[in-house]
Amino acid sequence: MNGHPTSAAHGGRRGRMASVEKAEDFKGSMKRLLSFMGAYRFALAAVLVFAIGSTVFNIVGPKVLSTATTELFDGMASKIAGTGGIDFDAIAAILLTTLGLYALSAACSFVQGWLMTGVSQKTCYALRARIVDKISRMPMGRFEQSSAGDVLSRITNDVDVLGQSLNQGLTQLITSGVTMVGVLAMMLTIDVPMTLIALATVPVSLIAVKAVVKRSQRYFRRQQEKLGAINAKVEETFSGHEVVRAFGREREASADFRAVNDDLYESAWRSQFLSGLMMPVMSFVSNLGYVAVAVAGAAFALRGSVTVGDIQAFIQYVKNFTQPMTQLAQVSNVFQQMAAAAERIFAFLDEPEESESAPSSLPLPKGCDVEFDHVRFGYERNTPIIRDFSARVREGATVALVGPTGAGKTTMVKLLMRFYDVDSGSIRIGGTDIRAMDRDAVRSLFSMVLQDTWLFEGSVRENIRYGRLDATDAEVEAAAAAAFADHFIRALPNGYDTVIGGDAGAISQGQRQLITIARAILADRRMIILDEATSSVDTLTERRIQAAMDTLMEGRTSFVIAHRLSTIRNADLIVVLDGGDIVEQGTHEELLGRGGAYARLYEAQFEGDGA
Repeated sequence: MNGHPTSAAHGGRRGRMASVEKAEDFKGSMKRLLSFMGAYRFALAAVLVFAIGSTVFNIVGPKVLSTATTELFDGMASKIAGTGGIDFDAIAAILLTTLGLYALSAACSFVQGWLMTGVSQKTCYALRARIVDKISRMPMGRFEQSSAGDVLSRITNDVDVLGQSLNQGLTQLITSGVTMVGVLAMMLTIDVPMTLIALATVPVSLIAVKAVVKRSQRYFRRQQEKLGAINAKVEETFSGHEVVRAFGREREASADFRAVNDDLYESAWRSQFLSGLMMPVMSFVSNLGYVAVAVAGAAFALRGSVTVGDIQAFIQYVKNFTQPMTQLAQVSNVFQQMAAAAERIFAFLDEPEESESAPSSLPLPKGCDVEFDHVRFGYERNTPIIRDFSARVREGATVALVGPTGAGKTTMVKLLMRFYDVDSGSIRIGGTDIRAMDRDAVRSLFSMVLQDTWLFEGSVRENIRYGRLDATDAEVEAAAAAAFADHFIRALPNGYDTVIGGDAGAISQGQRQLITIARAILADRRMIILDEATSSVDTLTERRIQAAMDTLMEGRTSFVIAHRLSTIRNADLIVVLDGGDIVEQGTHEELLGRGGAYARLYEAQFEGDGA
């Protein structure tokens, strides 16, 4: 791009700078995520109800089961004393009741899991849809100054992490919280002193959790950032893999990747190590409580203040009390990951969008004459690329923009299509300032063929039909014939139905360009932009395409960016740019007669071709 930094360069810098960013507001991100999930509040309420039901049934189970233990113990004691025996019917009834409680708990857990999975996946679906919609509204500069890998990481890694953490964390938070409250209540009903002994381990657990969480938070944030950086590096390296191999830079590319991978390893290792400390620390503390309760319970049983069944139930409750504490500690790490992913997603969704200064209902101009009036523009305010560009293009004329690399040719086309807005001056189509028109309306006037071809994964027919989705098969094939692509398409294994990948590796660069030209022909717009459209084809194919383009451009206002000056001899107006200014303009013959900048460019190219 003329006068504009490449995305790869910016993407590399962005990936390396990510490590200096600090963790952002955890509470703010979680609050915003919950607000975003407001559409699923009824489903979340149902999740809460079923999670509570599952937990309550599970909590009551040990207490009911303890009566069977007491019944068995008392029966054995009576049998030994000769005063009675074991009431197996009562024990069977208790066991069946316990089984029913656990069955209800499992059923509630199943329903709650099913609902929560739906909520988490719908949230991921909605976030991905919002990101894609956001991309279509963001300025072009956002993607020219950053890497595609970073955006890819947000829509894949970050959304996946958020969905998995949400599914895991929210359910665990509910069940663990309810379990702790319910178990505490059940322990208090059995014996208050033993409950106080069990609670003595809680402060120790909280101190341990706080210490680990405080240190792990920033590493989870950094881990997500490094995932974005490594995606950017992979995308950058493999999209240019042929260049890397051609210049023998495999070792350098591997070294660059290892550097980014090392950063990811460091942040991931620290975050996962700190997360892994939760379980052994909490297990050690819970085991201390377990031993203390067992010793105290034995003493109380000897005094007759509690039954054997109560001790059995209480010990089980102690385990059930410390287990959710451990789970809550782990959930805190899950929420750290979720918050880190949410921060990156919402930061992207909050980025500036293309501004619209005009109502979209403004009608399209009837004419397609174009006027550039003292246009001034720079990608950075204090560094102008176009300093003072003025030109008038009558409707139906063909205008060629020529000049050295970096002169501002492609920049002028981007301004014309409102990928960027001018800093000062104006561009008018049919007498209407394009800033007073909706951006989509402006772009609907143009067909565009770029030097860098873009094909998506699909059939050749689908790639051509992208220019006009309602086109018939006959119209698609007619457009391909006009672009001199029909003959090689029919020679493909499945003709027009041959599926090509995104990189279209099965066909040559020139054939790819012919397909994109056929797409532009099919679109049949009122204005045409050709940015080095024939630069990737051989001379014979170039002549064929030029003939097709002459027919296509007839009666349409056309802008042609060309380095091969032989292709623009018949242009109605040739504008020679240098340093963002017009240095010459006129027809081919007029400019050659003046012996100026255009003549020098033409002679240099002619001599090069002759050599």
